[in-house]
Amino acid sequence: MSDITRSGFWCCAAGPPIMSEQGVEVPRSLATGPSAFIPAKEMFKEGPDQDILIESFLSLGRVDHITMVMALHPAYLSCFLKTQHALLEVDGPLPRHWRHYIAIMAAARHHCSYLVQQHSAGFLEAGGEESWLSGLEHAPTKLRSLQTLNRLLAHRPWLITQQHIQELVCPGAEPRWSLAELIHAVVLMAQAHSLSSFVWGCGLNPEPDHIGGYTFQPPSPSHLHRSPHSPAHEDGRQELVDGAMEVEVLMKRMVELQQQQEEEECTQEEMVTRFERERSESIPTAVVRGAPPELVLRLVEDPEFRYEDFAPRGEQAPPTMRAQDYSWEDHGFSLVNRLLPDMGQLLDEKFQIVSNLTYHRMAMHEGVDTHTLRKALWNYIHCLYGIRYDDYDYGSVNVLLERSLKVFVKTMACHPEQTTARIYHTFWRHFRHSEKVHANLIVMEARLQAALLYTLRAITHYMR
Repeated sequence: MSDITRSGFWCCAAGPPIMSEQGVEVPRSLATGPSAFIPAKEMFKEGPDQDILIESFLSLGRVDHITMVMALHPAYLSCFLKTQHALLEVDGPLPRHWRHYIAIMAAARHHCSYLVQQHSAGFLEAGGEESWLSGLEHAPTKLRSLQTLNRLLAHRPWLITQQHIQELVCPGAEPRWSLAELIHAVVLMAQAHSLSSFVWGCGLNPEPDHIGGYTFQPPSPSHLHRSPHSPAHEDGRQELVDGAMEVEVLMKRMVELQQQQEEEECTQEEMVTRFERERSESIPTAVVRGAPPELVLRLVEDPEFRYEDFAPRGEQAPPTMRAQDYSWEDHGFSLVNRLLPDMGQLLDEKFQIVSNLTYHRMAMHEGVDTHTLRKALWNYIHCLYGIRYDDYDYGSVNVLLERSLKVFVKTMACHPEQTTARIYHTFWRHFRHSEKVHANLIVMEARLQAALLYTLRAITHYMR
């Protein structure tokens, strides 16, 4: 992509240029790129796909920061944009302004002011009442009735039961949701929760027209702006050497693991033991951030309700969901497609693309089969959510995912609002930023599927 095209897209993303008039204050964008974690020059150097950025601009009238970062993986971005369009714009059971409001309620659970502001604009453009944005108490009772499901979906989806569904859709429920409306709302909420993980995990800067994205102060030549998300990142020589060694160790482990799995078979009892060990491992996450901005807090009910480990040490765990008993492929896909036509297909395509996405490279190495690493990431996230695959050896997770990567993945999947630049920069220190964004996409989609599986299982039980 040429420098002219890059700067052109950045201007498009930032909105039209504002001509300064004497006596009129003119805002300027605070960010120097879409992400506080990824230097803009490095991101463009890795080559976002120009065609898909043009397509996005023609469709949306702008190229937002989510699109610019996801453009590092154009096959995924294309599918993501189709799914977002179907969820928010295409004719369906829910009115358009309700769809945006449901996404606002969901994003607020993770203090994601970026998505709250983005969907607030969409809500108003679709004819929504501005008073609804000043607090949940101003929204219709029917929308407020989603709050328990929204809370559980965001933080502890394994607690969702048939009873939660019945309270919303049974004939005596007031106000009553149809199953088609509820499925639409569930996918909207789960998508917004997982997209919040991506926004935090990639350190996305506010858009130039968002609160926190602009200032009226003139730039100071003596002060280089640093986003509150960004670290004092040090690229010392020793760090580069250590990072390169980590890549070599990981490459060696992948080869050894493949050979080991071909030579020996694990008993089912040992597989379960390894899963339980992984599930109950103590992985600390970052310190909790300060209170979210008021524009987010007023849209959150019970803000103290957060993620808790599926199986805290020494406590009785809820029953594990065996993937063989209720899976996306055999159960969830058909249910979504039946109640919300084409949405199951779009979600399935998204899951497939992110699971199979590979460029056959890892850091400085080309021609690498990364299948085992990608599968370990996906299955580790499902493990955090209490989902077990009978045919998967969870010993692989401990071999392939070093602790700093586990800290990043767990923080992003379970407490995304606690993601910091230090956590982002600490794992995979010698990898490309596009590879870290790929990891973000895997976390985002694995988390989405896990939350959907628990809810769809509850709906299936209700329908029996």
